[in-house]
Amino acid sequence: MDKNSRTAPSLLKGGLSPKRKLYGAVLKNASRLCAAAVGLLGAEMLVFMLINGFESLSWKVVTSSPSILKKIDGILPNILNTLYIILLSLLISLPLGVGAAIYLNEYARPGRLTAAVSFAAETLAGIPSILYGLVGMLFFCQLLGLKSSLLAGALTLAVMILPTLLRTAQEALKTVPDSYREGAMALGATRWAAVRTVVLPSCVDGILTGCILAVGRIIGESAALLFTAGSAAVLMDSLYRTLTSSAGTLSVALYVEVAERGRFDLGFAIALVLLLLAAVINLAAKAVGKKCRARR
Repeated sequence: MDKNSRTAPSLLKGGLSPKRKLYGAVLKNASRLCAAAVGLLGAEMLVFMLINGFESLSWKVVTSSPSILKKIDGILPNILNTLYIILLSLLISLPLGVGAAIYLNEYARPGRLTAAVSFAAETLAGIPSILYGLVGMLFFCQLLGLKSSLLAGALTLAVMILPTLLRTAQEALKTVPDSYREGAMALGATRWAAVRTVVLPSCVDGILTGCILAVGRIIGESAALLFTAGSAAVLMDSLYRTLTSSAGTLSVALYVEVAERGRFDLGFAIALVLLLLAAVINLAAKAVGKKCRARR
């Protein structure tokens, strides 16, 4: 009996050499340390934001507009502008990103076109946001005549998050087994009917994940919006004036208050509101995903 045949029964029984056991234990503990480090960093940042933010955050700050004469530090216009930017950017980019992903994954044949689109999406995803702001200022604000406005900022951010939505939707579509498509078309469904009724409901979680990533980038963006949307914090009396006027989001207000005015107390309050807003949006997206899964 050779050496391999003698060691085979012990391996089948789960026996490992001391060297392999030590190697596995080291890797397991190292992974635990990495997870603990990430959790501690996140917890430390959260506690730091809560301690410093609650000192300056109040209901009056959240529900009022800023006024120098009345000495009020309000951020209500910034909160509303942030919500407007999120909705407009997603309304513009989400259909384009998901539609392009459906075409590339379900209809287009592998070739130069799909390779070029994928390469362009990956390249655009890595471009710094300040370049998007510069191009948006030249194209939307000056060439199209939108000037510094909330609409110009939303269009710029829509272009910026489009590669993220495209790539995440494309990867989500790839996770759906081909048997789902074949089964639907075997029952007489067209390709579009199979995509609409079978494929998209099966990958809604991946598409929502892309939306969450896109919203996170929108909420934290300031460089591109300083070039295109401006930094004004004024409540307008109509939706048209809101879209066509300068509008500063929470991230822009955070930059202005801390970097230009040195108001770190108000800056921590704005940061805490940003954190809470991101948490609410993530919870809402998870609730929508849960309802979509329940309907399947």
